[in-house]
Amino acid sequence: MKADLARIQYQVMWNRLISVVEEQAQTLVRTAFGAATREAGDVSAGVYDTQGRMLAQAVTGTPGHVNSMAKSVGHVLAKVPLAAMVPGDVFILNDPWLGTGHLNDIVVVTPTFLGDRPVGLFACTLHVVDIGGLGVLGAGRQVYEEGLYLPVTKLVDAGRLNQWLVDIIAANVRENVQVLGDIYSEIACNDVGCRRLLAMMAEFGMESLDGLAEHILEQSRKASLEAIHRLPFGTWHNTMTVDGLSAPMVFHAALTIGPDGIDVDFAGSPGVVATGINVPLCYTEAYTSYGVKVIVAPHVPNNAASLATIRVTAPEGCILNAQHPAPVAGRGTIGQMLPDVVMGCLAQAVAAGVPAEGTSCLWNIRLMGGPGRVDAPPEVLAKATGFNLTCFHSGGTGARPRQDGMSATAFPSGVRNVPVEVTESLAPVLVWKKEYRTDSGGAGTQRGGLGQVMEIESAEGLPFATAMNFDRVIFPPRGRDGGLPGMTGRISLTSGKELPGKGVHSVPAGDRLRVEMPGGGGHGDPRRRDAALLAQDVAYGFVSAEAAAAQYGAVLDADGAVDVAATRDRPE
Repeated sequence: MKADLARIQYQVMWNRLISVVEEQAQTLVRTAFGAATREAGDVSAGVYDTQGRMLAQAVTGTPGHVNSMAKSVGHVLAKVPLAAMVPGDVFILNDPWLGTGHLNDIVVVTPTFLGDRPVGLFACTLHVVDIGGLGVLGAGRQVYEEGLYLPVTKLVDAGRLNQWLVDIIAANVRENVQVLGDIYSEIACNDVGCRRLLAMMAEFGMESLDGLAEHILEQSRKASLEAIHRLPFGTWHNTMTVDGLSAPMVFHAALTIGPDGIDVDFAGSPGVVATGINVPLCYTEAYTSYGVKVIVAPHVPNNAASLATIRVTAPEGCILNAQHPAPVAGRGTIGQMLPDVVMGCLAQAVAAGVPAEGTSCLWNIRLMGGPGRVDAPPEVLAKATGFNLTCFHSGGTGARPRQDGMSATAFPSGVRNVPVEVTESLAPVLVWKKEYRTDSGGAGTQRGGLGQVMEIESAEGLPFATAMNFDRVIFPPRGRDGGLPGMTGRISLTSGKELPGKGVHSVPAGDRLRVEMPGGGGHGDPRRRDAALLAQDVAYGFVSAEAAAAQYGAVLDADGAVDVAATRDRPE
């Protein structure tokens, strides 16, 4: 009876701990300066025990941040033992191999003290708009050229801000108000976490987190293994071709399900490249484990123990295990494809429940203006407003076995689209168009999610530049179980010139940048799609009448609308 009561108490504490880290994350979102955090939610927040093991993460956040940040606290403790920390200390790092994969993501770690005794740590991550250097996908050939590199460093020493470090950061970034404001918001969010944890411990009469930590980790490990044991044991293989740089890349994955967990090996995948789409192993681990977990054990809380049941390997020198000092600024373009790669393995082992491929990589629109940022004569840019802006946007997700894919929605990252009004308030640009892209979702019993079309122009009538790091321009997201592929993306100027998916390009004065984002793959035979849903798709403009007839076998009436009754009788 006492054991049952203890388990109930631990469960109540565990749920409370999750609410603590969610408040921590919401503090970060509400106080941040950068649109990536404030509008898109490109963050993570979590609480750790004194051994550096993540116990709980906030619901708000991205897998790439939280799953790689899960190990960041251990790296901090390896450099600064807990015994050497004092109340009021705060640590900062953006080392891509110890943090979240590239320099734009800054991790802040804060120890929590009950009196003068450490009882845990809080960590958070966010994406800053600029970290100096050559940008998210510039001409950098080493990480040193990609921006300011911060090893594990003390940001606040016993309550006193390290102003020397703050001055160094401010002097090396283009948007110092936004970047420093974001870092201060990270300090604040961890402080909220610390205070809420101490209040929770006081309420439950806790002297340490040790007992709760062991309960959380043991129950998570047990639940994860139970979910894994419901799957057939064996090894499954999958390949996926992406655009790459000058030539396509083929990723190879071998996924092995066994009694002690799941192993994913990327042997055979391409080697590192000269431009920064290389991926540190921590980021490969983050998105691979996420792709496995959402299919195998989606209801098991994410923490050190549940993540430990999924092990990821890639050969050194592989693009998925890039070694220092490889350029890694655009690691998300490749890294966010990995859930689709491992889901292709799981689809062979799991009878149902695996979606089709989606756009996966973000289609963030990066815009720059002013002297030194645009390929135009200095006299043309003399009165131009200088700006550096990242607008978060997405194509469509893959169709699910029982539901359509989500349109203009980021998966696997989960970040939100930045509203047009916010973009126009942050920089002198005009967004003339933002709409769904007809026929971009792959046909299927369940239709792939739609991409979107955007057109952007300078509000000052001057040239501006865009830095692009897009994939799915050449190779589309594939459908599953008979579903058709989604539409590939396309980038162009409204004057007619087509642009490649990766690189920095100038948009001449008076011209507009046009970005057409990919759609997700379809799931199941298109001719089995419900006729009423297909009629609705055509009426809403999601599917053209021509595609409805050609791909779905729809019968159209004289007005070009779907004849539901006749379509229901179509042969499969």
